[in-house]
Amino acid sequence: MAGGDQNRDGFKDPLRMPSYDEDEDEEVDIVNFSRKTPPGGGAESDAASTKALAGSIKVDTDSDAKDLFVTVDNREKHSGNFDVYITYRVTTKTTRSCFDNSEFAVRRRFQDFVWLRQKLTQAHPTHFIPPLPEKTNIRLSRFSTEFLDMRETALNSFLNRIAEHATLSFNESFQIFLTAKAWELETHRRYAKGLVSRVGTSVKTTAESYRLRNRSPEFTTMADYVDQFGQKMASVDRISQRIFKEQIEYQTDIESFAPAFELWSDSETDVSDILHSIATCLEKCADTTKTENVTQMDEFAPVSKEYVLYADAMKNVLKKRDAIQMEYEQCLDELNRKKNEREHVKITDQNYSFAAFMGRDPTEVKEEKSSKLDTQIAKLQKQLEVLNDRTEVANADLKADMDRWHKIKRKDIKGLFVNWAERRTNYYESCLSAWEEVIKTLQSKKQDDHIDTPDSNEPASETSDPEILEYPVQNS
Repeated sequence: MAGGDQNRDGFKDPLRMPSYDEDEDEEVDIVNFSRKTPPGGGAESDAASTKALAGSIKVDTDSDAKDLFVTVDNREKHSGNFDVYITYRVTTKTTRSCFDNSEFAVRRRFQDFVWLRQKLTQAHPTHFIPPLPEKTNIRLSRFSTEFLDMRETALNSFLNRIAEHATLSFNESFQIFLTAKAWELETHRRYAKGLVSRVGTSVKTTAESYRLRNRSPEFTTMADYVDQFGQKMASVDRISQRIFKEQIEYQTDIESFAPAFELWSDSETDVSDILHSIATCLEKCADTTKTENVTQMDEFAPVSKEYVLYADAMKNVLKKRDAIQMEYEQCLDELNRKKNEREHVKITDQNYSFAAFMGRDPTEVKEEKSSKLDTQIAKLQKQLEVLNDRTEVANADLKADMDRWHKIKRKDIKGLFVNWAERRTNYYESCLSAWEEVIKTLQSKKQDDHIDTPDSNEPASETSDPEILEYPVQNS
């Protein structure tokens, strides 16, 4: 384990989450368990081992008591004067004193969720704001059940991640979103349009024209990790979508394959039971594949897509942190330049200055320049202190959210793949069981044929010998 925490140069990754003893023991047990050969061997032992392995992997759950619960459900379709839109019911239950009541139920459109995220991004630029689902999907229609199910699940995850955050959950805009009536929320929304996009463009333009000099290696490593993680999750999401598409095609083909065997069995009376068993097997496999496809779309796809979007959101936060440090470094450069200029004024003869040529006293000119520079330096020093505090706060926010995100990611990704592995195991076992029924039918048919057709090597019985039947032996 220790060797995995360091790269080839011996540098320890500061972003790697510390492994708890319980988790380390758990992972070692899983590896050792997977290498053991179950006594007796065979398919049954392998299946039992697979189930035991899946059951031995525990997905961590938060033990901290929650005081804010949010649920997104019960979507409704509305037809306005110019458009058709969907609203979602947002139900809130809380024990926090900052809320007027303990329960709230409001209806929100997708654009209301967009407004909330913009306000959170504006108020907390150096915190990881959970991502929203994509507005459109190339593969799915805007109002298709499949697309709306995925969006509803993603919006529910979005609000719950905010509700579980120690800072974001106390944001005023979040409370307004959860409790305000529709017309009240519309009043707040009017003043937020386009603000965050303008700020983001300004940060990007400034960052491209300036390169940080004193960026901490910790944040460089963090940025590299986020970039690589985003690429890996994008690859997982892309490949899983391709597999899902192929499974849909396979499901369609196998559903049309079963009736062919059923029709065939009507014209082949000798093997009709075999053909019928194959048709039944294909129907079971088609139903199992359909169930697996629906489950994958409901459980696997939303999580993988969310973490792809999460990586993009984290990259933007890292850019904002760099922009804050960049502003600090620019202020520091300007302060040093003013200090050097003040030192230069002290040792420079002002008799040849422009003001002296205009008849002013050189001593007075020097004092005036020094006084002006002192005022500018004092102002820059105060500004530098403020920017230094902002930088420290941004660093602290980013580190805290990164640690918290690693814990959530570990739980989510582990749960994602454990559930996926268990579902795939059940899927293949179900298909295997269906085909085993076909084999039993084939074996039963072979035994029947063996009974009906006598073996040529066996002596003929008295009743089957044609000579005996034709020429019966008469007793003397």
